[in-house]
Amino acid sequence: MRWIAHLLVLAIVNFFALFVAASYISGFTVNGGVREVLLIALLLTLLNVLLKPVLTLLFGPVIVLTLGIGLILVNALVLFILDTLSKNLTIDSVLALLYGTLLIGIINWIAHLGLKPRPEV
Repeated sequence: MRWIAHLLVLAIVNFFALFVAASYISGFTVNGGVREVLLIALLLTLLNVLLKPVLTLLFGPVIVLTLGIGLILVNALVLFILDTLSKNLTIDSVLALLYGTLLIGIINWIAHLGLKPRPEV
């Protein structure tokens, strides 16, 4: 049950990250109401949980050779797949994809820091 709550929290974080990206990045557009954006956030969460580990494994040598910067490529690929799957998300350019990837990645990183279990003293 705990992992379901964790996934829901990550979906809410992705909802917020998509909203921030759509607000501040030109060429990154999320259409529809709250329900549609929440569905996009849920889809992004599922892609991050199911597809991102596979892509990270496939791009492992690139990630190692670039000292971790290749993870931006993996995150951009996940966001591109999300753009392809969703009709309510539109990313107009590669620059908008890169900025969106960085912004959503930073917001998710901060959220993961907060969700990390604390050691008991």
